[in-house]
Amino acid sequence: MNSSPLRIEQYETVLFNANLNPRGIPGSVTRAIQQNISSISKYPDIYYTKLKKTVAEYVNASLEHIIMGNGSNDLLKLFTALISPRKALLLSPGPTEYTRVLSSNNTDIVYFNLKEEDEFALNTSDFINAITDDLDMVIISNPNNPTSKRISLEDITKITDTCKKKGIFLIVDEMYIEFTENYEAFTATGLAQVYDNLAVIRSVSKFFSVPGLRFAYAIMSNPAYKEKIDIIKTKNNIDSLTAIAITDMLKDDDYITQSQSTIHTERSLVYLAMSTSRSIHLFKPDANFMLVKLLKDDITAADVAMHCNQRGIIIRKCDDIRGLSNKYIRFCFMNPKQNDLMVNTILEIV
Repeated sequence: MNSSPLRIEQYETVLFNANLNPRGIPGSVTRAIQQNISSISKYPDIYYTKLKKTVAEYVNASLEHIIMGNGSNDLLKLFTALISPRKALLLSPGPTEYTRVLSSNNTDIVYFNLKEEDEFALNTSDFINAITDDLDMVIISNPNNPTSKRISLEDITKITDTCKKKGIFLIVDEMYIEFTENYEAFTATGLAQVYDNLAVIRSVSKFFSVPGLRFAYAIMSNPAYKEKIDIIKTKNNIDSLTAIAITDMLKDDDYITQSQSTIHTERSLVYLAMSTSRSIHLFKPDANFMLVKLLKDDITAADVAMHCNQRGIIIRKCDDIRGLSNKYIRFCFMNPKQNDLMVNTILEIV
């Protein structure tokens, strides 16, 4: 008789909580690292000429408006140190890292509560009314995490203009915008070259599936602030190999096009497949992830997460996110077979 303990059937672990591009690391990055490994024996070019030029071309911005950093949190900390806000306004629910960065700066944080009855979409008129004269900073993510709702460029312009009139610095975090359909019509990168109270932050971690490279950039057209940032930040904070890999990656048009096509298709298919269930409520997504509310009284996010874990599916419980509870889960869209398993597994228990 076999005395070995019973084991649950083994599945490949899939991180549906990471919000990474399912296509994985671009081939351009792999090739660049393999062909330029010797670059780590040299100090980086403190001007990052090729990298900065590539970023500027990628977002159609002027070279002098580009700021580069070691990840989006690094840039957020940089802007917080620059502005030193006494009071800031955030969306709720929204990214938890904003609160952590601002709290470490002893900033007084106020929240604008997104309404579930509005599907967590931003009511721009109400939000503008919440932008009071005593604020020093406003931070919004577009699309918002964890709601996966995007904000129109028209509304972003109204918010920027309101902040400008009140002397408030606005940060728009566009970490997930490249996943959205027709994202060029929604990005605020053009506005950041017109308004000097606006910074748009972009990270390569999620869309290009390279969080380990630690690279983000911002677009800002305030010369005085830019001069201060050049003094504050570390001169060579991006390593040589990362700079080379990112330069090639941002020119990888095939990867970019195919990724957007994959996400657009899988987002629609997953939403359609799960919309037939009456025991969950789907918040229609714009990004590469979706927020879901569990409607059964006896089912919590922990129950669903545990059930999914047995199949190697790791989803995000949202009970620690302000404005949500143990009735909400979030997951991203992966490749078709993985998505099928995820959908079927969740529908089994809810």
